[in-house]
Amino acid sequence: MDYGSLIGRAWDILWNNKWLVLLGILVALGGGGPGGGGSGYNFGGNFSGDFDTAQYGEGFEGMPDLSEEELQQFLDEFLPVAGIGLAILIPILCIAFIIGIVLWAIGNIARGGLIAGVNQIETEGVSQFGEAWRAGWEKGWRLIGIGLIPAIPGLVLLLVGLALGVAIFGVIAATEDTAAPVAAGVGMIITFVAIGCLVALVSLALSVLRTFADRACMLEDTGVFESYRRGWEVLRDNFGPALILFLIQVGISIGLGILMLVPSIIMTLCCLLWPLLWVINGTIVTFFSTLWTLAWREWVGGGISGIEQAPAV
Repeated sequence: MDYGSLIGRAWDILWNNKWLVLLGILVALGGGGPGGGGSGYNFGGNFSGDFDTAQYGEGFEGMPDLSEEELQQFLDEFLPVAGIGLAILIPILCIAFIIGIVLWAIGNIARGGLIAGVNQIETEGVSQFGEAWRAGWEKGWRLIGIGLIPAIPGLVLLLVGLALGVAIFGVIAATEDTAAPVAAGVGMIITFVAIGCLVALVSLALSVLRTFADRACMLEDTGVFESYRRGWEVLRDNFGPALILFLIQVGISIGLGILMLVPSIIMTLCCLLWPLLWVINGTIVTFFSTLWTLAWREWVGGGISGIEQAPAV
């Protein structure tokens, strides 16, 4: 494989078809995937109404003793404020979560559109945004299914983490011996870290394989699981060139990361510069997507086209 020609052709396609960057921006905006977060506060103590001030006053030097009336007054003042805060925060988190899912789905469709657009440019010499987007839209559900599979190990890790957390609190609540909960907690944390390392490796492998599965879906009209099977076949048969291309991508990414470190920080901090940051990220995403689509075509026999393209308007 002539990697120089591959990189040059990918840049030519990007430069002469700048509308592809718009699809790249959509992919970049949806690249984080759906997610959510939150924070919690753990208030220790016995709030059943039978509050033993001596239990807490003697244990910590300088800690004021609170009477039952003072504690009740504090709760009466704090709970309404906390309730208002939660009433505002929960809808915001729900809206952010929904927006994240929508952007992720749009990103998957745009990812397919990028593949279809580059393939059409190589096959017919020309393509348009509408045609590329329509091609991705028609296979939207399959692309979403393909994108969900790499997230499954992370979901499993989340469930394991929740189960271990519940188990740790259960051990703490069930025994008065301080050594037992600490030992159990350390053991569970070590188990969680070990599982997390395994999950990270599996997720990385599935993410790499997804690059091939997306192209199998768009260019060979395969289903979700069939796309992964076909993608694995192409990767297995071309593992050496694919590894070199992956290392080239890593090298370019590191170089761009160093070059754009300070400008990226400035653009991140200034919201007026966010559109420029989106364009830069979209351009990078488009270039690498084009690179892998051209490589796929060469590996499966499509080859790299030498079609002369009209200059971009």
